Amino acid sequence: MADRYRLTSVESVVEAGSWAFTARNAHGETESYFLVPCEETGDEKPPVRAWVNRCTHEAQRLYREGVGAITRGGEVVCPKHGSLFDSCSGYCDNGDAADTTLPSVDIEVADGQVYLVDDDVDYLYDGLPGDDGDDGDGPSSTSHLQF
Repeated sequence: MADRYRLTSVESVVEAGSWAFTARNAHGETESYFLVPCEETGDEKPPVRAWVNRCTHEAQRLYREGVGAITRGGEVVCPKHGSLFDSCSGYCDNGDAADTTLPSVDIEVADGQVYLVDDDVDYLYDGLPGDDGDDGDGPSSTSHLQF
């Protein structure tokens, strides 16, 4: 079994709508990840899911500092092109990212706490790398999405 690292509480994720952390991936690269609530709960499925923080179409962050992940009707919205990813499965069936699935991160929920248990991901810190948002992968001025 993988070592567990406590990330946050389920309540925090649900109240905020999303939550992010930065970790080192299996390739030794620093990468951001985010948690979102999932309403498809069952004994074997946690009430939140963890995803790599980038659209499968482009290296666009889905979770942005100060905004979080934009969700609507159980789906995570890509702020650049509008593709919608199911919060529970990560699957996208529309837009530029159609027929792709967000890479997941293994988590576990116990006693209302969310733990990182993925052997390929080493927790570094809460939040995103370059929290100032000036990382060059934000939505360009061509985005026409309004919320």
